[in-house]
Amino acid sequence: MTIERITAVDDADATTLTFAVDERYLRSALESKAAAVLADEALVAAGETYRKPILAVPSARIALASLLAALEPARPAGPFVHPAAAVDPSAVIGEDVWIGPLVAVGARTRIGDRTVLNAGVVIGADARVGADALFQPRAYLADRCVAGDRVVLQAGAVIGSDGFGWAFLDGRLIKIPQIGIVTLGDDVEIGANTCIDRAQTGVTSVGNGTKIDNLCQIGHNCRIGEHTAIAAFAGMAGTTVIGDYVRVAGSALFKGHITIGNRVTIAGAAHIWGDVPDGAFVGGRPAQNHRDEIRLQAYLRKLPKLYARVDALEKHGT
Repeated sequence: MTIERITAVDDADATTLTFAVDERYLRSALESKAAAVLADEALVAAGETYRKPILAVPSARIALASLLAALEPARPAGPFVHPAAAVDPSAVIGEDVWIGPLVAVGARTRIGDRTVLNAGVVIGADARVGADALFQPRAYLADRCVAGDRVVLQAGAVIGSDGFGWAFLDGRLIKIPQIGIVTLGDDVEIGANTCIDRAQTGVTSVGNGTKIDNLCQIGHNCRIGEHTAIAAFAGMAGTTVIGDYVRVAGSALFKGHITIGNRVTIAGAAHIWGDVPDGAFVGGRPAQNHRDEIRLQAYLRKLPKLYARVDALEKHGT
């Protein structure tokens, strides 16, 4: 048997390895055309015979990550500076850095070893980029902002745009200058077209290992902890503080000047209007304990029948 590629169940054929992370997917994988299945060992019954070879591992997702990393196309390798790039003479460029076409690197900026800047990347003056970073096309790191080691900016990510700060004077909006910065810790990944505003004063920060999906908005002076995951379309008003190991589902919205504790889970499309304690699981609009929100939704679905019963009783009574 020869395995040529790894695919999802729907795309499997006799040359592929597919994968399963629960019993439903395992059944589908075993019925597919795949040559073999990668599965959590907890799904495999001792002594049972299966119709396909199963590679049983403690975590199929982690094993899959390792396998796909081995198959991932290699990054460009430096040293290389494209003739169409504009690198300020005062910038300090590390060893084996790869700089693509139409990249702009500002004055006094430092770029760490082996970093890759793909086409159209812009890095402002006095910025700092660590080693082994990867900036995809058109990513932007603004003046004085900092990205740590192994940071990934997906295409169109904007780090350090002005915060949304205004004051009314004589009936019109006056811009409040945004003079702070953004710092991204090591191993942070920012999704495509996500925007993180620079602080009004001080720092907007994202902690080590945190991953932010596409099309998110992080307002000025937000502080996001370590190893937190934020899914697409989430939006945070200024000065939102989020702890470590938090999971934020898609389209969640956060009122500014609130604090979210450590190891919190935020359900999809939740509206967070106040502080959330450590370890909580909240959802709804406004957000509340997730079980209470599910119970409320169940009650709301019964309202039409309840209304009809009350209406009938009132008519009968008259």
